[in-house]
Amino acid sequence: MKQMALNEVYITKTASFFPNNPVSNDEMEEYLGYINNKPSKSKRIVLRNNGIVNRYYALEKGGKVTHTNAEMTALAVKALFNGSPGDLKSVELLSCGTSSPDQMMPSHGVMVHGWLPESGAIEVVSPSGVCCAGMHALKYAYMAIKTGDVSTAVATGSERMSASLRASKFEDEVQKLIELEENPYISFEKEFLRWMLSDGASAFLLSGKKNETGLNLRIEWLEGVSYAQEMEACMYMGSEKLEDGTLKSFLEYTPEEINEQSVMSIKQDVKLLSEHIVPLGGIKLKELFEKKGLTPVDIDYFLPHMSSNFFKSKIYERLEYNGIAIPYEKWFVNLSTVGNVGAASVYMMIDELFHSGKLQRGNKILLLVPESSRFSYMYGLLTVC
Repeated sequence: MKQMALNEVYITKTASFFPNNPVSNDEMEEYLGYINNKPSKSKRIVLRNNGIVNRYYALEKGGKVTHTNAEMTALAVKALFNGSPGDLKSVELLSCGTSSPDQMMPSHGVMVHGWLPESGAIEVVSPSGVCCAGMHALKYAYMAIKTGDVSTAVATGSERMSASLRASKFEDEVQKLIELEENPYISFEKEFLRWMLSDGASAFLLSGKKNETGLNLRIEWLEGVSYAQEMEACMYMGSEKLEDGTLKSFLEYTPEEINEQSVMSIKQDVKLLSEHIVPLGGIKLKELFEKKGLTPVDIDYFLPHMSSNFFKSKIYERLEYNGIAIPYEKWFVNLSTVGNVGAASVYMMIDELFHSGKLQRGNKILLLVPESSRFSYMYGLLTVC
């Protein structure tokens, strides 16, 4: 049987949207609020390790919401078209990844589409997950063009976690602790992520044809792997982790329990994260270098998504251990200035690099996106052309 010819796929435009002004470390609790009206005990320690100095919140000081996730994502999509909304009619597919949709139903993707009345009636998909959701959205759009199903697509990654990090979300739990005469502070697993996460959205325009002028990023490949068959959940939301490592869904709690235990808050098993996130991510990357015939010399820019600067040296050491060490001068990371934006982080790194003036035709860009929720990873290679 004759094998079908596959199309080349190019990222032809990139854009990002950040809500409001950047928020410094000293201002965070003015937006998120003080739990039990007291400054956090762990904030300074977490910030010292993660290296983040600015982030963005879709909030005003005091905690009032300014943007929905879908609205921010739509604004990033519109930015792709430089104020020419009529060009949105050319898009045949909208693929939107996030871990923080504004609601459980309808899907995030169709809510974004609802903010884009200039577009036509098109296919919309909404990959779920955590940090890998944005890459899954990108891969779906990539495969749709690769196989000839569509000729143009938009892929997005976005997050709006700030609304769930506000102090008001923990008031019932803290009040219950006070009544029980226990330490009125939420657990570190819940508070840890209050100082890690940022809001924003980013979008790519994908096409089977290159731009005639300017740069394009040809997608060489996108691959992923999950280790959930051997690893328990590490980051979770809308559930509680039991002693045996399983998750108990919010559907199994009473409304009172959900509030008193902050079940809907996002939580991180920090010990599990530190022990496994880097070594597991290195396994598949080493295999990909061997499978694709790559060497570190071939890579011009390495874009690893990191939740914290704490992992930078650990990633390098693992690369070195696997015989594929990529020198720091090839790394491009913007964690310190935009924060950890989850599913949007790799998009935002690519967007910043795309508009930096640094890229030259022929450059190769390696992507690494780890997801600690139950240890999933996405990898990709782009070529500037």
